[in-house]
Amino acid sequence: MRPTLLAVAALAFLRIVIGLHFFLEGMSHLRDPGWSSAGFRKAAVGPLANFYRAPLPETGDWSATLGKADGRPVAEAAEAWKRNVVAAWRLALAERQRIVPLDAAAREVAERQLATAAQELDGFVRGLGEDLAEYRLQSERLAAMEQSPTATEVPFVRDRVAKKRRELAAQASGWMKDAEAIGTRLVADWDSPLSAADRLQLGREAARTPLWKADRFVSWALVTIGACLVVGFLVPFHAMGGACFLASVVASQPFWVPGAQATYDQWVELAALLAIASLPSGGWSGLDFFLNKYLGRWCPLTGCCRTEDIG
Repeated sequence: MRPTLLAVAALAFLRIVIGLHFFLEGMSHLRDPGWSSAGFRKAAVGPLANFYRAPLPETGDWSATLGKADGRPVAEAAEAWKRNVVAAWRLALAERQRIVPLDAAAREVAERQLATAAQELDGFVRGLGEDLAEYRLQSERLAAMEQSPTATEVPFVRDRVAKKRRELAAQASGWMKDAEAIGTRLVADWDSPLSAADRLQLGREAARTPLWKADRFVSWALVTIGACLVVGFLVPFHAMGGACFLASVVASQPFWVPGAQATYDQWVELAALLAIASLPSGGWSGLDFFLNKYLGRWCPLTGCCRTEDIG
């Protein structure tokens, strides 16, 4: 059964529209220097939540110290967290010295500023006092609830666990932001005697975190997939690439998990991409048509786009 002209036009239109969506989304991420997938990753729920959150920067490895329900005394866990924070500052100072070498006097000043920031952090943690003790207690209770069979079988218990997890995460995030603010002021003190060119160079290097690299890869992948879908180049391959990306998005919000965000739009676009990948719309209407017609069997890529004519 040969497809009608209307079917060909409809599939081509669908391919172009979805391609434009991918392309424009990717370009908006690349143009916005402040864009990050951190919000998307933090909102992830379900079995893969830890996988999505793994690249997120965490002040002082909170999850392995104060955020870990391991039964340690509060003071011991807090001390471990402070050591991790200060160690990260020292590592940042060493990296700065590698990029912009400092003389002996400047290094001494930077070390004193770091010691002052460490004292400020110590005072901040001492001021939390009872709040930290309560947080640790609630974390232990949450861990016990999560190990109970009712945490996954009883709906209202699942809701309570999810709500408590969000509350504790928000509380910890606030404290980490306060500690991060101390580190930001420390970096500003380190930057003040430097030239504008040195500060710019340090800023560029500091931005290249693993999360930044992952975000850039995803953004360029969206641009590439979108552009290739628009012009109809290797349509099945790029449609499956877009489908895999959308599958990773919907996997971060499983609909059966309490508190998951709605992903109806992603499901619709995912289904459309699977249809595009399985039907020869690219070979009928895009560059794949010319790749198949004029290069034929001599092109190693024509296997991705070879179709029957519709004449």
